[in-house]
Amino acid sequence: MGLAARAALRGGVMTAITRGRERRFEVDAGWERLPGGLAHADVAAVDVDAGDRVYLFTRFDGQVIVYERAGTYVRSWGKGLFTTPHGLTVGPDGSVYCVDAGDHTVRRFTPDGELLMTLGTPGAASDTGFVSGRPARVHSVEGVRYGGPPFNRCTALAVAPGGDLYVTDGYGNSRVHRFTSDGELIASWGEPGTGPGEFHLPHCLDIAPDGRVFVGDRENDRIQIFTPDGTFLEEWTDVRRPCDLTIAPDGSVYVVELWRPEDGSSFTRGRAERDQPARLTVLNPYGEVVERWGDSSEHRTEPGNFIAPHGIALDSHGDLYVAEVTYSFAIRPGRVAPSCGRHQLQKFLRVGAGADTSARRHA
Repeated sequence: MGLAARAALRGGVMTAITRGRERRFEVDAGWERLPGGLAHADVAAVDVDAGDRVYLFTRFDGQVIVYERAGTYVRSWGKGLFTTPHGLTVGPDGSVYCVDAGDHTVRRFTPDGELLMTLGTPGAASDTGFVSGRPARVHSVEGVRYGGPPFNRCTALAVAPGGDLYVTDGYGNSRVHRFTSDGELIASWGEPGTGPGEFHLPHCLDIAPDGRVFVGDRENDRIQIFTPDGTFLEEWTDVRRPCDLTIAPDGSVYVVELWRPEDGSSFTRGRAERDQPARLTVLNPYGEVVERWGDSSEHRTEPGNFIAPHGIALDSHGDLYVAEVTYSFAIRPGRVAPSCGRHQLQKFLRVGAGADTSARRHA
């Protein structure tokens, strides 16, 4: 499902309406009101807390920026603490987990930035046989020789209903690690490859209310689903390059999928014969596509479409936030013009039936 042709000027900001069968959204690309003195070139991750405050994890002026649901600035913190901001999750108790791929750590903070816990050894990558800079046929993750302990360029964290912490360890490893809530390692699973329980860049994850672990296996173009102890259950393959996912209270799975340019390659699908633009896909609890939008090569820079979506969050009203790493992925290598630099965060307002929900995944 693409964006409708209809667009409107609301509050001085051009918006567009998705044309979905079951759910419709209006995009407000100018939602973020960044105060003077703050800047970012990418938004690597986004999440919301129990009060629908919005937390951004930004790059190139790396920090956490907090907004009210309406886009009003609240606070920022963490500048100078992070090497490569990658994933951010707000736990049920309000703790903010920041996944730093460059530092090989996951750190837990209070909502205002007080450090509470560190997982991993800062600056020390685990042994997986990975050496950066090797020639790659598909992606640099093919240099991971074997699965290793935490962490080697970790990517994301999710909190299970019982409080356990699950971390995808992706750019220099090929594993999912499970910890207790106080940081004790319980188990790890995964090896490099394309078979069940194997990964080429486990990039994101979320936990269903029944404890199943949904892992975005990005460069294998699939979502793998596991029991809480890591037993493989099934895979969903009607996605490409899943960068982040979130599970809604009704069991729907919202996935943001990264652009694969023409002649890019997949470990499972080979070389792309045409441009495969970024998009947002909604899957029902059985893995069937029910909505899809933003899938445009010609108009990817317009509001409502995507350049490099990297993070997604769903609030208690059913509204969506999509974070993009436009500079890292598209501007720096020359895929889009520098004028696209403001295309970093979009809010999608749920409109029509079912627009206001009372449950949320952090409840």
